[in-house]
Amino acid sequence: MTQLNPNRIIAILIFLMSIGYLWMAFQIPTFPIPRPVDSDAFPKILGWTLMLLSIFLFFEKSAVSAEKEEEPAQVLSFSKRPAVQVAVTGLAIVIYAFSIEPLGFLLSSILLGFGLAYWYGYRKHFVNLGTMVTIVLSLYLLLNKVMGIHLPQGILPL
Repeated sequence: MTQLNPNRIIAILIFLMSIGYLWMAFQIPTFPIPRPVDSDAFPKILGWTLMLLSIFLFFEKSAVSAEKEEEPAQVLSFSKRPAVQVAVTGLAIVIYAFSIEPLGFLLSSILLGFGLAYWYGYRKHFVNLGTMVTIVLSLYLLLNKVMGIHLPQGILPL
């Protein structure tokens, strides 16, 4: 029998949450006028993606248990403590929420993703920047051009 590590417990909770989210997404009424993308499309895509990612998380091999077996206990630096990481992430999201209007969706989202990846220790800056630009620009184009949801442009001329 497999052991329930923290990743598996979280995966089960996310899976159950995605079921509830999908149930609510399927309650969204469709418009009587035919549209290429209806109002329920994005919530359903998010729900199915959340469910799929929770399944991946459940079957992921836990790196935490392997580290505990290999290395003796060590004192974490201040920035690596879980409470500090949660606080910094929460503060970054609050700053993101206030910067999205003046800076725009693209720039503020790229800065948030790049900054948090740097904070958590990812040091391949060009890969990180390329990934953030690709993901945020794709999401911006999907929402703005395909779904007709206008996001704040900020200082970038788009």
